[in-house]
Amino acid sequence: MKRIALSLLTAAVSATAFAPVAVAAPDFNQLRRENLEKSAVDFDQLRQENLDKVDFGKLREENLEKGAVDFDQLRQENLDKGDLGKLREENLDKVDFGKLRRENLDKGVVETDQLRHDHLDTDLTI
Repeated sequence: MKRIALSLLTAAVSATAFAPVAVAAPDFNQLRRENLEKSAVDFDQLRQENLDKVDFGKLREENLEKGAVDFDQLRQENLDKGDLGKLREENLDKVDFGKLRRENLDKGVVETDQLRHDHLDTDLTI
């Protein structure tokens, strides 16, 4: 008799414990529809309305006339100042990467190639 009463009590308690959870779960699709019906902000429409208000080509021209930076022109001027390939080669010639790598290995710096090889079978990403 006690077992039956205990079973019924357990069933009743668990039913009341889980029932509010089902009721409390919000229906997000329903909430979204309600918000849309309440005239919530339609960002696509707002963006389109604002794009129609501004002539970006005209604004760009006005800024260029005011002396704002013309990045296309500035980029071209900088490219014309130097041969980037030559500059890169000069800088590569200044550093002996093999020697630098050996020095770092001697200092105890982690050898990533060896680490990568050692951990090929694991999920570790280097």
